Amino acid sequence: MAVPHVLIFPLPLQGPLNCMLKLAELLCLHKEIHITFINTEYIHQRLMNYTDVLIRFEKYPNFKFVTVPDGIPENNLRNGEQVGKIIEGVEKGSSPLFREMVMTTTCAPTCLIVDGIFTFAVDIAKEAKIPLLYFDTISPCSLWTYLAVPKLIEDGEIPFKGNDLDALVNGVAGMEGVMRRRDLPSFCRTPDLDIPIIKLVIKEGKHIVQAQGLIFNTFEALEGPILSQFRALCPNIYAIGPLHTQMKAKLSSQYLPNTPKSNSIWKEDISCIDWLNKQPNKSVLFVSIGSLATMSKAQFLEFWYGLVNSKTRFLWVQRPGSIIGLEDDNNNVPMELVKSTKERGCIISWAPQEEVLAHPSIGGFLTHSGWNSTLESIVEGVPMICWPYFVDQQVNSRYVGEVWKLGIDMKDICDRATIERMVRQVMDVKKIEFLEKAKHMSDLAIASVGEGGSSYQDLDRLIEDIKLMRI
Repeated sequence: MAVPHVLIFPLPLQGPLNCMLKLAELLCLHKEIHITFINTEYIHQRLMNYTDVLIRFEKYPNFKFVTVPDGIPENNLRNGEQVGKIIEGVEKGSSPLFREMVMTTTCAPTCLIVDGIFTFAVDIAKEAKIPLLYFDTISPCSLWTYLAVPKLIEDGEIPFKGNDLDALVNGVAGMEGVMRRRDLPSFCRTPDLDIPIIKLVIKEGKHIVQAQGLIFNTFEALEGPILSQFRALCPNIYAIGPLHTQMKAKLSSQYLPNTPKSNSIWKEDISCIDWLNKQPNKSVLFVSIGSLATMSKAQFLEFWYGLVNSKTRFLWVQRPGSIIGLEDDNNNVPMELVKSTKERGCIISWAPQEEVLAHPSIGGFLTHSGWNSTLESIVEGVPMICWPYFVDQQVNSRYVGEVWKLGIDMKDICDRATIERMVRQVMDVKKIEFLEKAKHMSDLAIASVGEGGSSYQDLDRLIEDIKLMRI
């Protein structure tokens, strides 16, 4: 029997990369599985600049990195506005090299684990007669709405008729009575269905069900009803999350250090931990809109006034390039904001997020509702205020607020009075109620990766299937 050799290819963005690297390390712990991990040159360079990833993976002789171009000019921005171009660049520039790696006879892979958006992988896997697992690193509840797009179009629910974003949507099975128009993925708001993202999502829906299995970074107690819907389409589902918690649990069980390891493509400012150490328990609101989202200068100032007026302590990540139209040195920011921030705030360019959310002084998280951030918050029992930016984040924020009751959904709102009110709700008025609900879900998340837990069992099954090629 061939030595199990897995080729892993993430979407070259911070969130998917982080997930896939954690999965790669979990597989590496089983020394008989060999891993080749494909990075784009841009992402790999940033990883080398800001993390110890090469040193970390050196201890696994069964692991290697390879790099491919991403098809985008080197000096181009790679933020949320560019995601379509990144996917297109990979399809044109990287997929031929990926095909070559799959077809090679020197060390042919026995299994492919590829981001669900890479529809080209289906034909390559079929040609090579190699099992394909799709790993969609967004939430299953979000992906399920992607799969519903053809039916929403067929039923005339998109494009929207009229301007009522609070109208309920009925065409997503299992989400009746939950989803409003404003909670669908952001691309559903387009008046024109003939755009690349809609075409890509419809194509993805047709392709992912052709894989031999689907891997999800989630757990049964959180998304059981949606996972049941997926099993009707693809019986072989591996719900192995929260991956960062699974990673810590597995390292602990092998008596290896299980402190958070950074997979960040941004330079982390660890000085914020010293600042957090000086703050009272559960008193600080962590504010971060992730690695891709942007905001206008007007929105930025509304956020800042809302935070300051709430009288809450806050740690705010202001990622370089995330505020459109503002100079790096915060020129023209009113002095009253600067003064109040010195009294009870801390602003940094990028945070070691897992470590921050686990800190005892953190009492809430104002987040863009990216799936990694949402799961990290759930694991640490931190209530959320959700301000989603695009695509899947609109769905996540609805589930956080309406289904899981782990925080407040603030989508489509950006005024200082609302921000102040919502911060007070989470950090003061309903603090105990939110913390209790968050603690309950945190316990379920941690139990899922413990011995015998649902995610623990699914990871074991995934590893056995890879080794025995029963996929």
